[in-house]
This record gives sequence, C-alpha cells and structure tokens, in this order.
Amino acid sequence: MTRRRDLERHRRSLGEIREIMNSMKTLAYLETRKLNRFLAAQQSVVRNIEDAAEDFLGFFPTMLPETGDETPVYLIIGSERGFCGDFNHELLRHLDSTSGIRGNKAPLLLPVGRKLHLLLEHDARVAAYIDGVNVVEEAYSTLNQIVHELTELRLKHGPVSLSGLYHGEEGNIAMQILLPPLQHVARKPQRFSYPPELNLPPRDFLMKLADQYLFAALYEMLYTSLMSENQLRVSHLDGAVQYLDDESANLARRSNTLRQEEIIEEIEVILLSAANLNADEH
Repeated sequence: MTRRRDLERHRRSLGEIREIMNSMKTLAYLETRKLNRFLAAQQSVVRNIEDAAEDFLGFFPTMLPETGDETPVYLIIGSERGFCGDFNHELLRHLDSTSGIRGNKAPLLLPVGRKLHLLLEHDARVAAYIDGVNVVEEAYSTLNQIVHELTELRLKHGPVSLSGLYHGEEGNIAMQILLPPLQHVARKPQRFSYPPELNLPPRDFLMKLADQYLFAALYEMLYTSLMSENQLRVSHLDGAVQYLDDESANLARRSNTLRQEEIIEEIEVILLSAANLNADEH
C-alpha cells in the first residue's frame, strides 16, 4: 500500500510539472505568432534602407568612412530565460571560431541575456552586460542599452567596429557587420542612370541613413533571435511534456499492477479467513 501511494504522489507531482511546462510551451508558441508580424515588418524596413543606401552609394561611393584600426566589438544576442537547449553555447562556440585580435586590439564583448551572462561571468573580454528580451515589447529597452554601451565604448576606446552574433531564422548562427555601416552594399553596381535627388548634402544624408540602418538592423536581429529562441523552446518543451506524459502513463500502469496485487492479497486473506471459520465450525 505504501509503495502504491508513493507512486501516486510521484505521478501527481509529474502532472503538476507537466502543466507548468505545457503552459510555458503555449506562451512561447504565442510569442512566435506575435513575432511573425513584427519580424516581417522590420525586415521590410531594413531592406528598404539597404535599397536606398545601394542607390546612394552607387553614385557617392567615397562618402563611406574608411575602415581603420577600430576596436572590434561583438554584440552576442543570447537568451534571458532557459529551456532552449544549447542556444547560448552555440553562440560562444561560433564566437571562439571567428573572433580574434585585429591589429593591436583585442575584441570586446557585449553579451545580451541573463543565461548568456552566466556563461561569460568571468570573461575579461566582456565590456558590459545587457538585459535580454523576454517578449517583443522589451526590445526597445534592450536596444537603448546597446546604444548607450556603444556610446560609452566609443568615448573610452575611440572608433569601434560592431559585429552582431545571433541565431538566424533557420536556427543557424548569423554574423552581421553593423559598424562601419552599410559596407555590404557599397560595391554593388549602379541600378539607375541618374543619381538620386537629395534634400541634404550627401555626407549628412549618409549619416542619417546610417543611424536609421543601425537601429533598424538591431531591431531585426533582436526579433530574429527571439523568434529562434522561442521556436527552440517550443520544441524543447514539447519533448519534455511528451516524456512526462510517457512517464506518468508508466507510473499509472505500475500503480494499477500494485493495486491488483493488493486486491488479490485481500481476496486471499478473505478466503483464508473463511476457510478457518469453516474448519472451526466442524
């Protein structure tokens, strides 16, 4: 009896854990549905800025600042919460395979997300820790922290280059150069015969366009990373819920078997008692 009661208590505990995990999975799934809208809109904004930059730089290629001996900075977008497998470890493995000393300057790290912070807690390369994003509405606060820390690094170290390391849409690790801005569209051929009409001097126009691009690209990276994180969390928790369901079913079978054994023992006791009564009567 005691053993069966222990099994039943364990099964109830697994049931409670299962409900919590299933709720977490549902919330992660709902977040992916919401992110679909935000991410599609942000990707459109980034592509439009890149198209405008491509048209501009086709006629004003010398407006881009020349790259020099900047301090390399890596913005690593990890997770604020767990239950997403080796999401953060993959980022660090990719970082170790790509980062290194450029010129005379060692790289600095800006890790985003509490779970990633724990993995880099004693890393001397970390310049600042940045709060991660739990839901899409928190992206604005995180972006402001990123811009603030970049401003502080520029004041302390002079010119910096910025590369974003994050999980892409297919779950693969993506590396994107954000500073110096718009380098990836600088050498594309001209698409039009006449230069664009500008209401600002070319250099002023490029500076404003670069600022717009940096903010838009950072938003896109945060949204994309959060989407990949939640998709992985849904998959991870779905497997955990299925395991708990299987374990609960197994405990139920074992409990039923023990109950049957208890019933058989009770019947045997009744039959034995009845036999003893009959023997006493005779």
